[in-house]
Amino acid sequence: MPASFSVLTRNRDFRRLFAAELVVFGADWFVMIPLLVLLPELTGSGTLGAMVLAVDTGILALLLPWTGTVADRVDRRKILIFANVAAFVSVLLLFAVRSEATAPLALVAVGAIAVSKAFYSPAASAALPNLVDRADLAAANTVAGSAWGTMTVVGASLGGVVSSVFSPYVCFAVTAVCLLTGSLLTALIRRPMQAPRSGDGRPARALPALLESLRYIAGRPRLRALVTVKSAVGLGNGVLTVFPLIAAVHGAGAMGTGLLFALRGAGALIGPMVMRPVLNRPSWLLPGLALSMGLYGLGYLGVAVAPWFPLVLALVFVAHFAGGSNWVLSNYALQGEVPDELRGRVFATDMMLATLAIAVSQLVAGAAIDRFEQEWIIAACGTITLTYAIGWRLATRRLKPSTEPTFGIAGTGELPPK
Repeated sequence: MPASFSVLTRNRDFRRLFAAELVVFGADWFVMIPLLVLLPELTGSGTLGAMVLAVDTGILALLLPWTGTVADRVDRRKILIFANVAAFVSVLLLFAVRSEATAPLALVAVGAIAVSKAFYSPAASAALPNLVDRADLAAANTVAGSAWGTMTVVGASLGGVVSSVFSPYVCFAVTAVCLLTGSLLTALIRRPMQAPRSGDGRPARALPALLESLRYIAGRPRLRALVTVKSAVGLGNGVLTVFPLIAAVHGAGAMGTGLLFALRGAGALIGPMVMRPVLNRPSWLLPGLALSMGLYGLGYLGVAVAPWFPLVLALVFVAHFAGGSNWVLSNYALQGEVPDELRGRVFATDMMLATLAIAVSQLVAGAAIDRFEQEWIIAACGTITLTYAIGWRLATRRLKPSTEPTFGIAGTGELPPK
């Protein structure tokens, strides 16, 4: 067994969190892939599908500043459980999406699911360092980062297949079962998901708590660099809105759409594993992040001109190999820089910036999808990411990474030095 994955056999609570995230991420794709195929069939346009993606990410961006404070003030285990139960209830609304008249209900359902994810994501990210020993944190981040990629491969592939062979509504039923399973697995975790808090035990009010985290980020150049790094890939994420069109142009249909998303997930799965040595070499971190952003942009510039579907699949894999590495590297660095009492809010800020960039990109791409050829949309997204990568690297070239991550200090609630 690879060294990274040995933490699964040695740590029961981390294994349960990882399994819960597998089924939750898989459920997400069993909703999205069928909807991206179903909605154009019901409405005759790709606009509503693009809006579904934009609503998903836009609501996350709007809510994360507040849900991050909740992750620092409320039992994170309870947040994860209730978020999955709420998402389960929201999925039931998708069974009413049967015609052009009822198609907008998909936006309501996806929006409600996005609210649940806004609570789930910062709580899960902030809880991870509390479930593993410090020596295992790099490996745990690699494994946890693989959960999203793994289930993008499995969920996107099976979502396309099941939707084609059976129906989208079978996929929605599978999603409901997965969400309940995720709640059960999380309820079985025994290790505390937050460190003991100092003071009188009363949590800070939401707005002062949020302002405290923003001041903490603003005063630390390394932290500012780390919370802006995911935005590069986010601004290029509008390419996802044209995945169904790419598959249609090449005659691949729903299975082709699922395959594109699956290769996206495969890249995000393998990238962090290959790039794991960077986690233990602070001097490689910032150049590695800039390289990952640039490679994502170059990958999609290649997709824009690729004439064969197998080449398109290979370039999508390369782009998300880089994108997945970008996400895991920055997450690990943030966990080392931020104390536990602020970690949920800082991760929420980080994710808010990323998801806001994704939402903007997808809204713009969705508005352009019926006006421009898909090649121009893809090329524009790739160019934006590549340009951002160059600018980010120039702005951060004089920053020195932390020589010793402060995981020990972070676990006590003490604020580390700048």
